Amino acid sequence: MKLSIVIVNYNVKHYLWQCLDSVRRASEGLNVEVWVVDNASTDHSIDYVRVDFPDVHYIENTENVGFARANNQAIRQSTGDLVLLLNPDTFVAEDTLSHCIQFFEQHEGAGALGIHMVNRDGSFARESRRGLPTPATAFYKVCGLGHLFPTHPRFAKYYMGHLPEFADGQIEAISGAFMMVRRKALEQVGLLDETYFMYGEDIDLSYRIGRGGWECWYTPKLMLHYKGESTQQTSFRYVYNFYHAMLIFFRKNFSRRYWFAWLFVEVAVLAMGILSMCRKWLKRGWRWLKKMTGINRLQQLRPSSPETILFIGSDEAWAQVQDICSREGMAATRADAVPTDPLTPNYLYTVFEVTTFGHPYQNMLWQMMAAHRQGIHSSIGTYNLQTRTLILANDIYC
Repeated sequence: MKLSIVIVNYNVKHYLWQCLDSVRRASEGLNVEVWVVDNASTDHSIDYVRVDFPDVHYIENTENVGFARANNQAIRQSTGDLVLLLNPDTFVAEDTLSHCIQFFEQHEGAGALGIHMVNRDGSFARESRRGLPTPATAFYKVCGLGHLFPTHPRFAKYYMGHLPEFADGQIEAISGAFMMVRRKALEQVGLLDETYFMYGEDIDLSYRIGRGGWECWYTPKLMLHYKGESTQQTSFRYVYNFYHAMLIFFRKNFSRRYWFAWLFVEVAVLAMGILSMCRKWLKRGWRWLKKMTGINRLQQLRPSSPETILFIGSDEAWAQVQDICSREGMAATRADAVPTDPLTPNYLYTVFEVTTFGHPYQNMLWQMMAAHRQGIHSSIGTYNLQTRTLILANDIYC
């Protein structure tokens, strides 16, 4: 087996279906096995996807054991020379997996590989390539120096902004949303540290891979990451896990070397966690207020307001999308054909049909990226005719 793909799922069955569909397309002609580990979802995720993806290996946990432990469960049973850790709230371009496999064949020293991740609005996800969060690197980020000097090799090292976006390059840390690892490197440095429940385990593994004499690389092949739809970002548990992971990494790897910075790091991480929690609560409250007061619907009724959806797909899918939009009070327009650049500033979402119409995931990503570079900030959406599911940036309609 050349490649084993491991996806850890928790209550995101619609995203999982789309992720598996993109993996199936990208795996054509390749020697690939796919593992899905479900962390005790309550939305019947496995039952939902098993019928359409019968060749996938499923592990169903009776409790949420966390990201690191769940991945390790599948890694131990998998057989691929390469192992890909992939988030369920993603989809990959059709040529991404084949390119990454070839990359490892051409770079014998490569222990791990990350790719060009695209945000929902077509922008570049900066966490696609990162430096290790040493106390100095974290300090530059917290103080805003990385924002002021986004391409400086020292001040912007957290996101390694000095590296070109569309070129291969060595980096220090790879995102666990898409992390392809050579099995020989895993056998040498060990699997994911299960001390981390969620977040931080990818940075920890990247650090150990580098210390083991292997290289971590970035290559500009595409994947969309809904970023956080597989977690409850507005919950206290999310904030706790995220910032607690930062403390675990610091205590494990830098507390002795930077003992004088220990108190500063502890206080800074705690403060960042509290501020993040307050910010998320305020956003959540504002969304609730708009929903209760009907602000969104009032805006859509104004003549100057933007259309909500530009749809690209088949007649059958268009009829269903119209029904959903009518029910939800959203305006929608259909593109007569698939133009080179279908996006305009008047649309909040550009929705592509991904089943019968068969719009390639790769084309969706390139179109969204091109639009973003033109100052158009429409978000990507997809419609699945098979499951009758409309996926937008923050909502799912069935």
